[in-house]
Amino acid sequence: MYEPIRTKSVHSTVARPSSDFPHRSREEELDIQLAGHLAALLAVTDELRALAPSDELDVAAERLAAQLSRLRGGASPSRAAAASSTARLDALHLRAHALAGRALVVAASRADTAAAILSAERMDAHAVTAVA
Repeated sequence: MYEPIRTKSVHSTVARPSSDFPHRSREEELDIQLAGHLAALLAVTDELRALAPSDELDVAAERLAAQLSRLRGGASPSRAAAASSTARLDALHLRAHALAGRALVVAASRADTAAAILSAERMDAHAVTAVA
C-alpha cells in the first residue's frame, strides 16, 4: 500500500556536522567580537585625540592597541586618521561609552579580565566627559 522511502532522510543529514565549511568555537567567536568592539573604540579614541588631544587619550589608545594586538595574535591594529573635525565631542564620547560597554559585555562573557578592566575604565572616562 505504501512505497518504502528509498532516499536518506533530510533529518539524518542535518544531525551530522558538515565539513564543507570551517567551524569556529565559541571562544573564537567571542575573540572576534571583542576585537571588533575594541577596534571601533580605538577608532573613536583616535578621532577624539585629533579633536581634543590629551595624555589620557594617548595612553588609552596605546592600551587599546595593545589589547587588539594580543587578541589578533600579535598583528598591530590599523589606526584611523581623523576624518573631519565636524563631529561633536559629546557625540563621540557617547559613542565611545557605548562601544566600551559592548566590549565590556563580551570581555566578561569571555572571562578576559584585562580587556574587561580596560573597557570599564574607558566607560567611566567617557561617561564623565560626556556628562560634564
